[in-house]
Amino acid sequence: MKVIFLGTGDFSLSVLKAIDGSHHEVVAVVTQPDKVNGRNGKITFSPVKSYALEKGFPLYQFTSISKEGKEDLEKLGADIMVTSAYGQILSDEIISICPHGIINTHASLLPKYRGSSPIQMAILNGDDEIGTTVMKTVRAVDAGDVVLQRSIKLNGNENQEECFDMLASLSAEALVEALDLIESGKATFTPQDHDKATFCKKLTKEDGQIDFGMSALEIHNKVRAFYGYPGAYCTCPYGRLKVIKTELTESEFSGEIGEVVEAKKERFVVACGNNTKIAFITVQGEGGKVMSVGAYTLGRPIKVGTVLK
Repeated sequence: MKVIFLGTGDFSLSVLKAIDGSHHEVVAVVTQPDKVNGRNGKITFSPVKSYALEKGFPLYQFTSISKEGKEDLEKLGADIMVTSAYGQILSDEIISICPHGIINTHASLLPKYRGSSPIQMAILNGDDEIGTTVMKTVRAVDAGDVVLQRSIKLNGNENQEECFDMLASLSAEALVEALDLIESGKATFTPQDHDKATFCKKLTKEDGQIDFGMSALEIHNKVRAFYGYPGAYCTCPYGRLKVIKTELTESEFSGEIGEVVEAKKERFVVACGNNTKIAFITVQGEGGKVMSVGAYTLGRPIKVGTVLK
């Protein structure tokens, strides 16, 4: 089939590459307008744009695809559009351009985790599996009929970046499979149970603050979920401390919530809610690099009795 691809970031790029490597034909790529780096003023291309230029695909960057894109996209004579983390809302006019409409990849097992942070929410909630959904695009957030779903079991220690990579690869495979099914006429479109839908919001840096009144498992999941952005953090005597990696522990020492109850070269252990404890393994101080607890505490000792907030 002739495909118009809409996407922007690294997740999208995995899907675009998979379509390009299949027997389907990418007739054009649509990505978000270029961004200007706030630090040096240089224009930054999206990963999808860079790949489109490398491959010589016709490229479009609409400020508003719903206002500007209809005429240009209609001329392409595509069979279907594919969106993956594109970043703009599509009007009914855009959705109806192609005979097969638009299909979209979403990094959750819909109707669970509709919205902008499905990977983080699945980890934060301690789900034992994550997944991807290929669905028809409609004028509602992640509410279209499902073409297919694929899932991956978790061991409870994967962080957001690792899950992102796994789901990008899985989504790419699933999307091509969905295109094959639609082309052959064998695709089924199953309505979602909207009564079971859950939603997740766009995350902010403030969401990353650790509350030591939570259980150690809840904090461990938060560190995993917020790895990279927005980052999980607390406050120590040396300022904000970003927590990169933690481990659950059954340390024999006890203390008040937020108190460091054990300090070793390779870790320090903090008392949490429900009489649980968590070990900090890798951290990042304000303005510093990511490092092991041992390296961090060489110049900034964290002693037993220190209270983190």
